[in-house]
Amino acid sequence: MFERVPRLVFIAVRNGMLAAVLGIVFMLVLYYINRHPFLFPIYFDFRIVMLSVFVVMSLKELRDEHQHGLLSFGQAMICAFLYTLVFAILMMSFVWVFSQINPAFVADYIALATAQLKALDPTVVEQMGKDSIERNLETLPATNGSTLAFDYFIKTLVVSFFISAVISVILRRQPKTN
Repeated sequence: MFERVPRLVFIAVRNGMLAAVLGIVFMLVLYYINRHPFLFPIYFDFRIVMLSVFVVMSLKELRDEHQHGLLSFGQAMICAFLYTLVFAILMMSFVWVFSQINPAFVADYIALATAQLKALDPTVVEQMGKDSIERNLETLPATNGSTLAFDYFIKTLVVSFFISAVISVILRRQPKTN
């Protein structure tokens, strides 16, 4: 059955699903140890490590085991994008479903984010702009599971694009011409 699926697609989808399972486990563990997964700054998010590791694994497998050591930048970016899309869609779906099953997930986020914004140092408030902080505090109560899920999806795509571009350049190999 899977013989007809191009290797690039198969590898990306398989690794995207594996990463999503790991992501769901990490998200649940963080939430249930009282570290809400949406309150980490993006540069401390577990997605950066997970995306990096799985993109490298996917591209190395594609290059070394299926393409005789050759991998173009375009192939690498397509594989990384498909992987990210599968991961992001599954994680977005999980966040939405989990927020519907467990409404405290969103309520906890709103309460903790509000407290975090109100506790900001005055110099940080000055740098970010008092109007920006106030606008965030006003819109925070309207947050719902769909908002969190879509936010997760968009941030995953953006972070992965930059990671994928760097890794694709590093792992690409062109045929040698004399």
